[in-house]
Amino acid sequence: MSRTITDTRTRILDSAWKTLEDDPGASVRMADIAKRAGISRQALYLHFPARAELLIATTRYIDEIKQIDERLAASRNAETGIDRLNAYIDAWGNYIPEIQGVARALLAMQDSDAAAKLAWDDRMGAVREGCAAAIRALRNDGVLSDDYTLDQATDILWALLSVRQWELLTETCGWSQAQYIALTKTIAQRSLLQNQS
Repeated sequence: MSRTITDTRTRILDSAWKTLEDDPGASVRMADIAKRAGISRQALYLHFPARAELLIATTRYIDEIKQIDERLAASRNAETGIDRLNAYIDAWGNYIPEIQGVARALLAMQDSDAAAKLAWDDRMGAVREGCAAAIRALRNDGVLSDDYTLDQATDILWALLSVRQWELLTETCGWSQAQYIALTKTIAQRSLLQNQS
């Protein structure tokens, strides 16, 4: 890929990112992104033929810029299931405030905007995969509660780590970020681990 193509693609992704954050809930039009990137709509469509493709690429670009893989390394390399669970909660829970603007925009648009829904579902699918890996690690260690199937335990952890849950607890209820992380770990462990008594 030539340097010019790479630079243009980066400008487009940066423009989409900023447009999403600037006006959460407003429809993000390709024309607005092209204008902000300083290119024609036709040039934009050469890079991203579909709006959904652009929105998905934007969320993945944000993950790349914010180094999500490095943030998840402690979870992926954990030696025990409990360590993996805690490291995953640390990584994702502390990432939510950094992507909140884009998350809020996609959440607000998803009911009436198929492209936004695809982008949101793509990223939340990745979060769910991380939850499933943590749950499998607990099961492999023999500490996962027998009360749930793997899918049910994954559902519980995924719900605990949802952006909406974070917003309710930190913005509505006034929890600090440190409280959110600590109490989410406590809730997850009490819900998902076998009774240790």
